[in-house]
Amino acid sequence: FYTIIIMHLMRLCYCLGTLLPAVSSFHMASPSATRRVSRQLKRTQLQSTSLPPSGGGESNSSPISLIVKSEESDRQNDLMLGEDSGMFNWSNEKWGALGESGWLTFFAAVATILTAVAVLWIYPPTGYGDDFVSFLENDVAHGNPHLVTLAFGIIFPIVHSGLASLRPLGEKIVGARTWRVIFAFPSLCLAYSWIVYFISHAHEGFQFYDISQIGWVHGLAWIINFTSFLFLYPSVYNLKEVAAVEKPKIHLWETGIIRITRHPQYVGQVMWSGAHLAMVGTSFTALTMALLVGHHYFACWNGDRRLEAEHGESFLKIKERTSVIPFQAIIEGRQQLPKDYYKELLRAPFVLIAVGSIGAYFAHPYMQAGAALAKNTGLVPGGILDGIFLEFN
Repeated sequence: FYTIIIMHLMRLCYCLGTLLPAVSSFHMASPSATRRVSRQLKRTQLQSTSLPPSGGGESNSSPISLIVKSEESDRQNDLMLGEDSGMFNWSNEKWGALGESGWLTFFAAVATILTAVAVLWIYPPTGYGDDFVSFLENDVAHGNPHLVTLAFGIIFPIVHSGLASLRPLGEKIVGARTWRVIFAFPSLCLAYSWIVYFISHAHEGFQFYDISQIGWVHGLAWIINFTSFLFLYPSVYNLKEVAAVEKPKIHLWETGIIRITRHPQYVGQVMWSGAHLAMVGTSFTALTMALLVGHHYFACWNGDRRLEAEHGESFLKIKERTSVIPFQAIIEGRQQLPKDYYKELLRAPFVLIAVGSIGAYFAHPYMQAGAALAKNTGLVPGGILDGIFLEFN
């Protein structure tokens, strides 16, 4: 569902860099000298040799140079138990040969999985996505779109969060990379079908209100959506792991947006869903947005459980210094934003999200046309694997 534009990212990061030092005045009491020495030693161990040392002062680097090569913020008040999120150094990135852990292998892996999704699920003559949606519409919901989106809202979390929860067991059996593919494929298929169905039916059901044509409402919704994408991006910290080019890990982040909220995807989803519901005030949209937020709310508990199982005491200590509600830990003095906090935001992942979101914004007409085409095409029974199924029968 993440299809709203992010623009002027650099300007927003600059504003955050100038405004957030004031927020950081809510801070914890200074740690003892012994703990300071311990944290300093831990920081030295964790710090990458390819990155500049953390000076804690003002940077003379330009915004472009900070994106090309990330700089650490002043982390002297951190526990140094988690990773510095979104660190990037352009000089360390290589295309590499096919099969190596470079970007050539990454794009080949992404192309392969997307091709599989297209052939086995999206394209009606060969895929089974239309069969699945037809089953939900006709056999389960009997033509009621509210029941169809409700079914998606139940099935998708079970598959997505269920496979994520089975990750420790699955990785022992088939390995981390193979399990990532097993996890990603059904999630992508179901996400695609739900997105297409939402676009096709967003304006159906009872119309509570229609204020989409009011200029300031549209502007406010745009700002909220813009801000939501600052939270909805943790996966771009490790894109090669997402595509299983590098071994996937359960990361414990300690910096960046995690200082504001421990579950940025939940916060971003609440903002995104609220803004879209404000623009499309139908019962169908309200139900879909509630299902999305409900899934992400569950993911807060499930994510904490998985992080504790993976990282144990380290996660519990970071949990004490963070909050789900944005800025709560900062206001309560459990978290302190560095004076140069903008360094943790002015990083390549934000640029990637900006470019992708701008592309998605301009692709909106094509998304709507594609959803209409899928709806009008209807059911093309069967798919490319029918021959295999018939042999088993």
